[in-house]
Amino acid sequence: MFLGIDIGGTKCAVLKGVGKNVVYREAFATMDCKSTLDKIFSMIEKLDDDYEAIGISCGGPLDEKKGIIQSPPNLPGWDNVEIVKMLEERFNKPAFLLNDANACALAEWKYGAGQECDNMAFLTFGTGLGAGLIINGRLYSGTNGNAGEVGHIRLAKKGEIGFGKYGSFEGFCSGGGIARMGKTLAKKRLEQGKPTAFCPTEQDLDKITAKLLAEYANKGDKDAKKVYDKCGYKLGEGLSIIIDMLNPQVIVIGSVFARSQNLLVSQTQKAIKKEALSVSASVCKIVPAVLGEQIGDVAALITAEEGVKYAKLRN
Repeated sequence: MFLGIDIGGTKCAVLKGVGKNVVYREAFATMDCKSTLDKIFSMIEKLDDDYEAIGISCGGPLDEKKGIIQSPPNLPGWDNVEIVKMLEERFNKPAFLLNDANACALAEWKYGAGQECDNMAFLTFGTGLGAGLIINGRLYSGTNGNAGEVGHIRLAKKGEIGFGKYGSFEGFCSGGGIARMGKTLAKKRLEQGKPTAFCPTEQDLDKITAKLLAEYANKGDKDAKKVYDKCGYKLGEGLSIIIDMLNPQVIVIGSVFARSQNLLVSQTQKAIKKEALSVSASVCKIVPAVLGEQIGDVAALITAEEGVKYAKLRN
């Protein structure tokens, strides 16, 4: 039995289980750093200590080896948080930290769409955008756990801000990025006196989300579809870089892509055909994550499971 902690930009969860079998789970909205940690610790204290280790899945950047969360863009105020040390001292259990993309990559590789693959990339495509990499049958996390931060790649000189950078991969391809692109388009239409259907007034600007835009795009709204077309093409450009560099068998994409594949895949494939090496693109499948809403839970638990496994190998 393992204990998992899933820390996200909008919500967190504490859970117990093994693999895909979750026996306890409680989630709550992410608050400021201190309040969130206090909540997590309080929740753990109420549980039986019949678990072997604690796994923490969190957005990067972070130092996996030292167990430190290092100012993720979607977690403002989480600066150099020594979360592994805190948990181990408080609960007297080994704790392990993984970038959420790395943890999700392990989850999809072991239990989902990447099974039986030696070379796989997983893209989060949620609040932000990060990648987890399975290379030659092993997780590759880099020198200090920050390999795969593809959201920081600049795809254009101009564009929405994502990962603190204009025109970044995350700025175009994330839930927040889609919402910001929709808001930019809506503002332009309002200034022209031709408001969009999804944002008829200025008061509606803050209501724009990736989900709202998907709903309108699926109904045939041209403005909403334009946003998703742009996102899809930029996704293809970003994936082409991954394909050319890593030559993976499969790229598994979660969250927004898994829910809105029909709105993205045409433009994504168009960009890949133009940008990627055909010999590499021809052997790479682009597929949605299959663990769905469960992926964060499995990722947190597998962080603990894999942490224990590698600790035993080192000893």
